[in-house]
Amino acid sequence: MRVTVLGSGTSQGVPAIGCPCAVCASTDPRDHRTRPSIVIELGDVPASTFAQGMRSILVDTSTDLRTQALANNIRRVDAILFTHAHADHIFGLDDVRSFNQIQRTAIACYADRKTVHDLRRIFSYVFEPPVQRGGGLPQLTLFPIAGPFTLGGAEIVPIPLLHGALPVLGFRIGSFAYLTDCNRIPDTSWPLLTEDGGVSTVIIDALRHKPHSTHFSVAESLDAIARLGASRAYFTHICHDLPHAETCARLPSGVELAYDGLVLTV
Repeated sequence: MRVTVLGSGTSQGVPAIGCPCAVCASTDPRDHRTRPSIVIELGDVPASTFAQGMRSILVDTSTDLRTQALANNIRRVDAILFTHAHADHIFGLDDVRSFNQIQRTAIACYADRKTVHDLRRIFSYVFEPPVQRGGGLPQLTLFPIAGPFTLGGAEIVPIPLLHGALPVLGFRIGSFAYLTDCNRIPDTSWPLLTEDGGVSTVIIDALRHKPHSTHFSVAESLDAIARLGASRAYFTHICHDLPHAETCARLPSGVELAYDGLVLTV
């Protein structure tokens, strides 16, 4: 499969509004970070699955979804996985209607029960539509996640994480895991990441060097990567404290900062 990092930044994005720091003023395009999201494109799945339209999986509908889709030529979204309902991960939801119009079908969305509840509340105009619809509404079907499930022939394993005190989800597909917005991996979640051959490629939260109450620091992420035994690791949800080139030069072999537009083959 192919994984594209649509956004690698923290909730404020980088550059941050009104900030004159060196990273926010950087001309390196890898220092320009939109809000966190990835898209997973499945390969080598049965022809019948493609006929059913299940090959492109979006993880979160970030605030910057429209810009990200244009920048990365995303023309199809067959399913959406939600990690949690914070604004930077869901506020691009309305832009999904463009994919509805292209594909002429509703899109299946998967989230834990609290996030399903929050999506229905925050986007009540979508799930309890008014009589007057204006320019149209996203067409979505919500499915609560209760355990591993299959999309396009690939098993999706939800990974319970902690984002401060808030339970959120990461996701594992085969040897790849996406673990954004977390500062702790519960003991019960480690087997989900290490069994069946483990994870060789991981995209994981690393906000900055200084510890934070709801996000891994760089050092904490490095500890988690070592425990995972992943051969390739990429940091995401990065704030403006970490210049791309300088930080990558100091990281161990096999570990890098992700950046918007990064494409991985897994």
